[in-house]
Amino acid sequence: MRDFEVRGVRVLGASFDSVDENRAFAEKYEYPFPLLCDEDRTLALAFGACSSPEDSYPARLTFLVGPDGVVEYATETPDPAGQAEQILKRLAEPDRA
Repeated sequence: MRDFEVRGVRVLGASFDSVDENRAFAEKYEYPFPLLCDEDRTLALAFGACSSPEDSYPARLTFLVGPDGVVEYATETPDPAGQAEQILKRLAEPDRA
């Protein structure tokens, strides 16, 4: 997480779970970042992580959102292993203003 912090990048997670469920999950797995609760699927629908408010699970997606709120990078991440390294590489690209 330090690699992101020194670049001024905030990492957030999101799920369909409640505050209590997310809190328990974060404590159990020692998550070092906040988990957003998207119980009504509003965020997932807006970002294409689900297609209906009735969906049980969101797709695993990763987004890099710039300071201006524009999505700079998006990818499906069925296996999140190695995703941090990919984002750090993207952050280092010279065309990223």
